Amino acid sequence: MRRFTVLAVMFAVLGAPCVVRAQASGQARAVHASITGSSGTTTVTLADTGTLSAGGDARDASQSDGSISGLLSGNAFHASTIGSSDTVASEASLGDLALSVAGNTVSAGFVMARALAGARDGSAGAISIHGLAINGLPVTITGAKNQTISIPGGHIIINQQQTTGNTTVVNAIHVVVDGVADVVVASAAAGL
Repeated sequence: MRRFTVLAVMFAVLGAPCVVRAQASGQARAVHASITGSSGTTTVTLADTGTLSAGGDARDASQSDGSISGLLSGNAFHASTIGSSDTVASEASLGDLALSVAGNTVSAGFVMARALAGARDGSAGAISIHGLAINGLPVTITGAKNQTISIPGGHIIINQQQTTGNTTVVNAIHVVVDGVADVVVASAAAGL
């Protein structure tokens, strides 16, 4: 009888459904720039939410305007990320982007990146960019992920998306000028 009771308890425990809560991760930044100069590399971030601490956490970072001296200016900087036990959503945006690095210019009226991760639906990302011009020429955004445009000394990636498992990182605009600067405009990350 004792043996039967032990087996019955084991089957009950092993066969019982279990609830698994996903670990939420999210972060959003309006601008993240690494600038290399004679004194080394300097990193500057504008409107950064920091990372979610757990599901049920929400973070927001906004500022009316901002700039990085000699590199970038804009206004209406916004970043937010929110997580629950089964969904994380992040977005970052800014208006009136004016960026100048190593003789290259990038401008746009509005730039936004969004990332979403769901326990049931997986992850996804999207961007919205209005009035993009590179070195004074208007740019047609194809909608394709990782649209790359060459510039003197480097390249620009539009709609840069990296997905690993159920985590997506979306960078609306990523400017790289080799040995000079690495600038990400509107970055959103969401994962479970």
